[in-house]
Amino acid sequence: MSAPARRRVAITGIGLVTPVGNDVATTWRALLAGRSGGAPITLFDASGFATRIAAEVKDFRNRLVTDRRLLKLANRSHHFALEAAEQALVDAGVRPTAETAPRWGCAVGAGMMTADFADLERTHAHAAADGTLDAGLLLSDDAANDPLVFCRGQAAQGLALLTRRFGIAGYTTSVHTACASGGQALGTALKALRRGRVDRVLAGGFDSMISPIGISGFCLLSALSTDNDTPERASRPFDATRNGFLLGEGAGFVVLEDWALARARGARIYAELAGDGNSLSSYRITDSPPDGDGPIQAMRAALADAGATVDTIDYVNAHGTSTLMNDRSETAALHAVFGARGRSVPVSSTKSTMGHLIAAAGAVEGALCALAIARGELPVNANLRERDADCDLNLVTTPTRTRVRAALSNSFGFGGSNSCLVLRHPEEVDGRPGGRGEEAGP
Repeated sequence: MSAPARRRVAITGIGLVTPVGNDVATTWRALLAGRSGGAPITLFDASGFATRIAAEVKDFRNRLVTDRRLLKLANRSHHFALEAAEQALVDAGVRPTAETAPRWGCAVGAGMMTADFADLERTHAHAAADGTLDAGLLLSDDAANDPLVFCRGQAAQGLALLTRRFGIAGYTTSVHTACASGGQALGTALKALRRGRVDRVLAGGFDSMISPIGISGFCLLSALSTDNDTPERASRPFDATRNGFLLGEGAGFVVLEDWALARARGARIYAELAGDGNSLSSYRITDSPPDGDGPIQAMRAALADAGATVDTIDYVNAHGTSTLMNDRSETAALHAVFGARGRSVPVSSTKSTMGHLIAAAGAVEGALCALAIARGELPVNANLRERDADCDLNLVTTPTRTRVRAALSNSFGFGGSNSCLVLRHPEEVDGRPGGRGEEAGP
């Protein structure tokens, strides 16, 4: 007796809030142009830090989600998440109803910064002004006794706000595996759909670590670029002069649907989310292994899960953080996986323009791969001036129009978590047009 055919999963909606655009169209134009979101930090006084630059989300306000009661419960990254998620649902042309809500899921990659720095600062000034916490004063502290502060600071608050806003009543989960979070959230959603637990999933990631705590932590790890005078060039993945990543923030969401349901309602399909692979390097907290071992395992697992070969991959969105060790490790991994094609398959790191969105990165970059497939365009690896001989990849340095049969998206997190996604062109699935070429997407 043959096993039932495995469910295919369609990406039918995309929403983005990034340092280079507060929607999909603006972000995509910036990525094609290699226009950087790097600039001096404005969210706090960073004058005392070695790194005083970041890729902040700019001129943001919630245009689609304006429920004040809901937004009171949201921190900065939650605001990004709600807006990007609403964009994705509007783009997909479908959303939960009272009847379908139990068959909708929500999977998110969430950041580690749960408490707003302003709230911590208020508590410190009141209850620990001399450097020692006074428990008696803490009991009378405004922030410590504010239920809204408590709610905003819960690790699962972003997930709770999303499910409340959109009425999702089915499978939900929140993932935190550092920089792999967003990619693994999409992979988790893919598996839930394949198992038949849900028919549709709102999946994505969100993060904002541009605060004194976030910047100081990464500075202590010597992970950030200190090119304070040239923030627009600070993120330069695979360049010989790279010296650390540019911290970013934002959110990215996609609507995932059972393929048959999406086709039945006549949905525009950007791409198939076809494969998911994961591994744990267990090498060093801040670095991938020099030989690329963990990333190799994740990429091979994703390709096997998708039933794809390296010969069908026409674009790789690299993790490409612009740190010395990561870029060399990822290059070694790509050569090991792609073999003879390791020097010819087109590769770019969109962190070169957006910076590193940490928990949101994998979800945003997975969505960008879907756009590359639908639009037949490859975003550039910006700021590449002096190629590192150890990073001998076919890096995309100018906007390139080409048909992308399948794309691969890498996300490798601090602590050793490795995530890889494979996305496939709709025509490779069923021979029917699934996008609108250069007009695809919002």
